[in-house]
Amino acid sequence: MAKILPFKALRPAAELAPKVASRPYDVLNSKEAKVEAQGNSYSFLHITKSEIDLPESVDIHSKEVYEKAKQNLQAFIQRNVLFRESKPCYYIYELIMNGRSQTGLVCASAIDDYESDIIKKHEFTRPEKEEDRINHIKTTGAQTGNVFLAYRNVEAIDNLLNQWKRDRNAVYTFKADDGIQHSIWVINDSASISHITSLFEEEVPNTYIADGHHRAASAAKVRASLNGNAGDEANYFLTTLFPASQLQIMDYNRVVKDLNNLSANEFLQKVGVDFDIEKTGENEVKPSALHQFGLYLDKNWYSLTAKEGTFSNDPIGVLDVTILSNNILDKILGIKDQRTDKRIDFIGGIRGLGELVQKVDSGEAAVAFSLYPVSIQQLFDIADSGNVMPPKSTWFEPKLRDGLLTHLIN
Repeated sequence: MAKILPFKALRPAAELAPKVASRPYDVLNSKEAKVEAQGNSYSFLHITKSEIDLPESVDIHSKEVYEKAKQNLQAFIQRNVLFRESKPCYYIYELIMNGRSQTGLVCASAIDDYESDIIKKHEFTRPEKEEDRINHIKTTGAQTGNVFLAYRNVEAIDNLLNQWKRDRNAVYTFKADDGIQHSIWVINDSASISHITSLFEEEVPNTYIADGHHRAASAAKVRASLNGNAGDEANYFLTTLFPASQLQIMDYNRVVKDLNNLSANEFLQKVGVDFDIEKTGENEVKPSALHQFGLYLDKNWYSLTAKEGTFSNDPIGVLDVTILSNNILDKILGIKDQRTDKRIDFIGGIRGLGELVQKVDSGEAAVAFSLYPVSIQQLFDIADSGNVMPPKSTWFEPKLRDGLLTHLIN
């Protein structure tokens, strides 16, 4: 059963929360982060993307970058931008996007649960991304990135969190520049804390990583690297737990840098073996059902539909990301391992199909693919079966903001 604990969050002064809160480090590249943090000395990007405060010539994975993150974090504390809670608490985090709300519990989840598969995974991780977060956590002594966990709804938990929201004022409520509203409540009552801990231990047999596989894996490896010298806080990692019924998964699309020495016509002919193809020209193709795909190539969109016999009906084989991987990425484009192959990149659906067009038209990529989103039930089925999806199969929105609640491991 799920083991969670309250923790003493490092968090911003109320009046500074909107300025501190930043988009997750892994949805922005360095140039985007620098633009976003420009003119805002309070932005948490100075900690999660600290290369923005160093010359562009500096390797973003160098020791200098992680040391700068540590310096910036300490400066935030010394300037009273951030303070540490006086006692361990739970936190309620509500997000509202386009009129739809979702409410999660921010807590410390046990690394033992991660390692014993009580916390279930559905993706492999990429070694270079793990190493980046390991170095960031070890140098700063802080888990700045939140791992987004899902669980099957428990009515008693829903009722308790909703009652707390009705009876008390949020410590933070603001609308970010992307229009998403963020609100946080502090649960500091000892009886309520004990009740919540017991509810998860008794009613929630498993939680599922929805977003944050690299952050979770890195936290576990940091603990292991401490060789038994970890304090108790290093045995836990920063998580927010959401009931499955409230979650929305968006499409997670792909771009590939080249056509594997094929001409455009040769490539399309090979695609036509396993897919029915319809050219739509300038009309974007956003798939509306399973086994439909969009393909953008040479300033034209094509609608693809997987033919019968090109996929199986087991939990992995039926996924559109698997169908694309097996029948195009591997078979035609020669991409065997999407975790390590530098020829492929992944574009979250929140960026829109225009991002795919831009990547191809600019010459940064040769071809782009749009996919239909994975369902939360598919995610649970795969994780429960012990299988994993191809990398970058799910994109959850809205995203939690970094900087509002940080877990210190020292």
